[in-house]
Amino acid sequence: MASGLILAGLGILAVGLSGRYALRHGKVLGSAVKQKLEALPNSPSLSKYYRGGFDPKMGRREAGLILGISPSASKAKLKDAHKRIMLVNHPDRGGSPYLAAKINEAKDLLESRRP
Repeated sequence: MASGLILAGLGILAVGLSGRYALRHGKVLGSAVKQKLEALPNSPSLSKYYRGGFDPKMGRREAGLILGISPSASKAKLKDAHKRIMLVNHPDRGGSPYLAAKINEAKDLLESRRP
């Protein structure tokens, strides 16, 4: 019983000392981390997602970006990509009707303009 109390006391001491260290040196470490993050290149190519809105008139490139395939992909890849994305974004399953319309528009555009 006594050894359990000693271990609990040592644990509380360790938490207290580490909290005190974090409070004293946290601002210095936080600013150093922030400077390092700002020094990293802020390139859209590093992001997995396309940053930007929709074009007023959808093109083949935008349709490919929406479906996550090449604009010259085969019909089978097009059908599979559309099905996969619509399962997640369907309005009946809580998805956005606007996004579902854009996904369908992308599929229709790529199907109609086969190279």
